[in-house]
Amino acid sequence: MRVSSVLNRDTTSYGKKHLFDGNIETCWNSEQGVPQHILVEFEAPVCVHEVRIQFQGGFAGKDTRLIDSTRNMDICPLHPDDSNRTQTFALPANERSLERRRIKIQFASSTDFYGRIIVYALDFLGLPAEQDSRSNPSSMPLSAENDDSAVGGGVASDTIVII
Repeated sequence: MRVSSVLNRDTTSYGKKHLFDGNIETCWNSEQGVPQHILVEFEAPVCVHEVRIQFQGGFAGKDTRLIDSTRNMDICPLHPDDSNRTQTFALPANERSLERRRIKIQFASSTDFYGRIIVYALDFLGLPAEQDSRSNPSSMPLSAENDDSAVGGGVASDTIVII
């Protein structure tokens, strides 16, 4: 996973690893300025059904788009509220069966005057591409590649883990 920036380059306190660590006390905090983004690369092709994001109120994304970064094509716009609660964004039905390896969340602006974005939690729900093609209706958490230039997170035995 990659992010556009980290507040004061303090990756220990505000880095991308905090997006997926499951700890409600930690967060990714961008530097000021727009646009900002989060780019997630999955371990294997996946079919994403929904995205869940928890912002810090006052630092939420506005004019937000979900982008298939491999194809460089928009998936759909997201319309987050300026709120602390976890928000769920379902992908359009015609986008749920498409295989994806890389997804970017692009924040063209922010509710913060300086353009900072703060995210406490980010989750992608869906299915591995081969499982989705068998029409399994129950979604599960998805995972991203685990390297130092990518996402951070935990691993469950039957999930594709977001790292």
